[in-house]
Amino acid sequence: MIKVIVSSKEANQRIDKFVKKYLNEAPLSFVYKLFRKKDVKVNGHWVKQDYFINEGEEITLYVSEDQLKEFSKPKETIKKDFPHEIIYEDENIILINKPRGLLVHGDINEKRVTLTNDVLNYLYFKGEYDPNNDKGFTPAPAHRLDRNTSGIIAYAKTLNALNCLEKLFKDKTELTKTYLALVIGYFPNYMEIDLPLLKDPNSGLVKVTKEKDGGQRALSKVSINKHFKGYSLVNVELVTGRTHQIRVHLASKNYPVVGDAKYGNFKINKDFKSLYGFENQFLHAYSLEFKDIPEPLNYLKNKKFTANLPANEKKILSELD
Repeated sequence: MIKVIVSSKEANQRIDKFVKKYLNEAPLSFVYKLFRKKDVKVNGHWVKQDYFINEGEEITLYVSEDQLKEFSKPKETIKKDFPHEIIYEDENIILINKPRGLLVHGDINEKRVTLTNDVLNYLYFKGEYDPNNDKGFTPAPAHRLDRNTSGIIAYAKTLNALNCLEKLFKDKTELTKTYLALVIGYFPNYMEIDLPLLKDPNSGLVKVTKEKDGGQRALSKVSINKHFKGYSLVNVELVTGRTHQIRVHLASKNYPVVGDAKYGNFKINKDFKSLYGFENQFLHAYSLEFKDIPEPLNYLKNKKFTANLPANEKKILSELD
């Protein structure tokens, strides 16, 4: 039997999430079996897995010492310099300029080399996160960024900050997220692309379709940043956040993103690979602008943060100019 007092860092989350982090090596089947057997209690009372825990409450887990030893193993950490640009950091959040080609979270093929692991390692050696003692909350990204998209991504260091950021990214009324994209063709000064999108679960490709046919509404606001001969650098504000939204929307208007292997112009992509050694989509999460946001992040009201373009993309733009 284990007894744990909920700290302020661990409060305001579902108890099943707390248990999964506390028994970090336990199979999910074992964790949910504890709830079915009523082997998880709060202040002496059995609770369901969706119960939200509060600061100061006493959690009791009915597991043996052998099970605790097996399922609660220390996480390995390696002392190294943080390899990514930190755009902004305070006690609640950290904004990183993610390089192209790096996963935010692990997938079936790669679990170790991820931005999240780098961030957790960095915070561990700063003394702001200990995976072996902070059982309730793990610092986490508040939104997604594709592997082959570079740019700004926000991590929360506390649960309250994560809840606040996730709500901002979901509602999108008090936060503006802008991308830079190099597209083929002479783009007009401004265009709103309001076209529903549908993802094919088998191929993973996204297409424009009608809402009555299952498409989800998707809105992108696109403005010109700079014209080049045969190309345009555009600013894209995402009003919605559908999978591949920017790439599909721009391709649907005959302005495909340079280097896009799924929806782009394959001949020009080949030319860019030959000329510049560039074989990814030219898409960069450029800025986050906070508006009238609530606590605990209200001190960021009206602040804007930007991420520098990678060196190779800067070089390409200078040669196109």
